[in-house]
Amino acid sequence: MHNDRPPFFNLLPWQRTLAIMFGAQLVTAVGFSIIFPFLPLYIADLGSSTFLGVEFLAGAVFSAQALTMAIASPVWGAVADRYGRKLMVERAMFGGALILLAMSFVQTAEQLVLLRAVQGLITGTVSAANALVAATAPRERTGFAMGLLQMGQVSGLAIGPLIGGLMADVFGYRYAFVVTALLLLFSGLLVFWGVAEVFVPPPQTEAAGIHFWREWQGVWRSPGIPAVYGLRFVSNLGQMLLIPFAPLFIATLLTDKTHLNTITGLTIAVTAAAGTVTAVYLGRLGDQIGHRRVLIGSALLAGLLYLPQSQVATPWQLLVLQALTGAAAGGVVPSISALLARYTRTEQSGSVYGLENSIISASRAAAPLIGAMVAMVLGLRATFLMAGVVYLLVAWFTAVYLPQNIAALAEQVEFGD
Repeated sequence: MHNDRPPFFNLLPWQRTLAIMFGAQLVTAVGFSIIFPFLPLYIADLGSSTFLGVEFLAGAVFSAQALTMAIASPVWGAVADRYGRKLMVERAMFGGALILLAMSFVQTAEQLVLLRAVQGLITGTVSAANALVAATAPRERTGFAMGLLQMGQVSGLAIGPLIGGLMADVFGYRYAFVVTALLLLFSGLLVFWGVAEVFVPPPQTEAAGIHFWREWQGVWRSPGIPAVYGLRFVSNLGQMLLIPFAPLFIATLLTDKTHLNTITGLTIAVTAAAGTVTAVYLGRLGDQIGHRRVLIGSALLAGLLYLPQSQVATPWQLLVLQALTGAAAGGVVPSISALLARYTRTEQSGSVYGLENSIISASRAAAPLIGAMVAMVLGLRATFLMAGVVYLLVAWFTAVYLPQNIAALAEQVEFGD
């Protein structure tokens, strides 16, 4: 019998959820990365209404969101395990749309920093999407699923800054926030109409609502989880160390700085695009040969590729090495996400990825401070050496301390040993 239905409707339920979440992740990442590059410039344009300096507020606009997200993410993760992961994705996207729209109307830098703090409390689309996909995808396909989500996110991060820079130059900063809000609204509606989550609430063993501490203890006691969380913190440090200083370093390589912003944006975009290309392949490879092995290889190669970047003499040398590094590092994020899924039970996925997002946020808050200290003491070139050392530490720690027998660990998790 001939099947006239579109290919999308012939997919398995978990595959349809993954396809929709890929699209939602892509659109959301584009939206958030549209505003990211010019937040300090928007702060300077708004000006301070208090005794706080513009320089302090430019740092606070990033750290405020990271700190509040670090606090809120584990709570939202525990809520997801009790009330559903789709609901948490919708909360992050619809709530984010409202907050980003409000940012287009602020009159002072202090108001923007306050809304960024609120954003950290309400959003968290990446962890919510990870939890939903991890709970629906078969365990033997988690590497592929997480790699595809990573591909959507990194693709958005490559596209967004280029759109945001052009939009800010042509229309001004405020319109970029409106566009981001609309993109988040679209993503939320896509999930609302397209994802059909089959969620069975866990049995309530006690009369009082949600017991966050017990949920988190259950995750932390799972074999291998503390080591994987440590790897997530350190690997994210390596990823974020260079971001605040890349434009400054590229400027030192140019005699004519007319196209500084274009070259900086191109470098970021090419690095992200290279990671996009390899993320799905390396995630699928991890499903076949083991995510631990892929993580070791990806981190080792990325670390080695960062080292010669401290010696480049032209922007094009940096561009090529950054592209190769991005391709190598493309296996780090999906491998760690897949290991988290393998080492824990499905009903824990909200708490697992909520705690993970808290750790990522803490790393994002710490990375610029560490990078600034290295740059001030040893110079901008030393930040590349630092990033390389961090990735080499990830490879070493994975090889030495991460449990090897995933099957045995999965059995322990399944039966609560």
